[in-house]
Amino acid sequence: MTQYDSRATALVVVAHHRTDSLTAHTARRAAARLEAAGYRVDLLDLHAEGFDPRMNVADQPDWGDREKRYSAEVHAHMRRILDADAVVAVFPVYWQSVPALLKGWIDRVWNYGLAYGRSESRLAGKRILWLGLAGATADDPIVEGMRTVLETNLSEGIAYYCGFSHSAVGLLTDAEERPQRVDAEGNLLVGDAVTGAEREAQYADFDRRTEEFVDKLVAEESAAA
Repeated sequence: MTQYDSRATALVVVAHHRTDSLTAHTARRAAARLEAAGYRVDLLDLHAEGFDPRMNVADQPDWGDREKRYSAEVHAHMRRILDADAVVAVFPVYWQSVPALLKGWIDRVWNYGLAYGRSESRLAGKRILWLGLAGATADDPIVEGMRTVLETNLSEGIAYYCGFSHSAVGLLTDAEERPQRVDAEGNLLVGDAVTGAEREAQYADFDRRTEEFVDKLVAEESAAA
């Protein structure tokens, strides 16, 4: 007899083309933290699994048929998100937004009839954490604006529209080996590479901040239970 697993499930989605990237490391760190909190983790590496972010005819919404059966690839991804109680999306911040790989996953999978188009979304009640890695330093004036843009786009424009009960953006600054910031005149200033013990300390702080964001998601889940 198969034993039913009553633990909450977290879908951790990583959007990066390299498995040795800081983004991939952060996704694994988040997954480990969730597992330590008792979650069953489904780790979805979009690039490694060969997900195609391009929209196609099979997955184009049919506004006259919200029960449309989309492609087998999209249907499998829909099943994974439906099975999850919480979603953690981990990605590098590109142009104050998500990479095309992640945006295409949302376009194709969070589709009409699933995420919207019903009186109640099938994603209603789920929680999501957007972990965005940014090269800007924590003291760069651009950071607050970046956080606001991401919150507006990802939480208000996507998650809440699709029925999620809780959405938060965890902006992880100082992701680059060479610190960079924009000065008052709009010039990009790139510093010397951080190495050795200083870099190790920076990684440790990065992991700590990642875990803090994940812990907040877990706390929200527990409070709602």
